[in-house]
Amino acid sequence: METSRKVFAYITRGEEHNRELLVFEYKGEPEVGLQVPGGTIGEDELLIDALYREVKEETGLPRDVLEFVGKIHKYNYYPAHKDKAYERNIFHFEYTGEKIDEFEHTIKSEGRDNGLIVQYRWEPIEGLPKLAADQDEAIELLEY
Repeated sequence: METSRKVFAYITRGEEHNRELLVFEYKGEPEVGLQVPGGTIGEDELLIDALYREVKEETGLPRDVLEFVGKIHKYNYYPAHKDKAYERNIFHFEYTGEKIDEFEHTIKSEGRDNGLIVQYRWEPIEGLPKLAADQDEAIELLEY
């Protein structure tokens, strides 16, 4: 079985019971589902480099508004419709920039998502809607 290595970023803001998670949907494609920034780790790419690259490509947010909190989980994900495993490495960042409730971003990457428009918004972690492809698997591991 083939394995693909992935990184995901749980970007949060707010204090304790008011904490929110940055999520997105592809513009015009709500059926794809609600997601968090993330993507594939390149063949010779370091995990941390892939994490920052994916966050920049998918959100456009600069590093100086993201405080690195740490790695919160690593597990293998086996989608039912593929003979493939995904090693998921999930990290936590705290957003420290100015308050923006929602924004659009055009992905700039060398991947198949290049040019796609994503719509970002903040969702309360308490009562968080289900994320696509079990991307919310480690939400309960976020520190409050």
